Amino acid sequence: MSNVFIGLGALSAFICVAAGAFGAHALKQVLGTDMLAVYHTAVDYQFFHSIGLIVIGTLHKLSPRPCHSFAAWAMLAGIIIFSGSLYILSTTGIKWLGMITPIGGVSFLAAWLALSLCYLAGRHNKEA
Repeated sequence: MSNVFIGLGALSAFICVAAGAFGAHALKQVLGTDMLAVYHTAVDYQFFHSIGLIVIGTLHKLSPRPCHSFAAWAMLAGIIIFSGSLYILSTTGIKWLGMITPIGGVSFLAAWLALSLCYLAGRHNKEA
């Protein structure tokens, strides 16, 4: 699974660079300041969590733990739901998508919390 997490993180980072460039050049002329800020928030969060996926994949490669899979899948869900909903909201104006964005945020929180608890609780037990 570590290669899957690293590969998905790298692919997501690739998409971030493309989305960021698209936002900076094509969308700057089309979107208002407020929606452009929403779009950039989506890019930023996707990029941070893409790196998180790569880190989790690397940790899993070095010392596999059950928490890695949960954290990685929760992080990927967060990228899709949080950033995805903000991309669509900012480019289409479909306001109700803002109601599902927090679900992605909770997924991010769950991923980071699971990873932290795994390592804090497992500092004496490598199998935790």
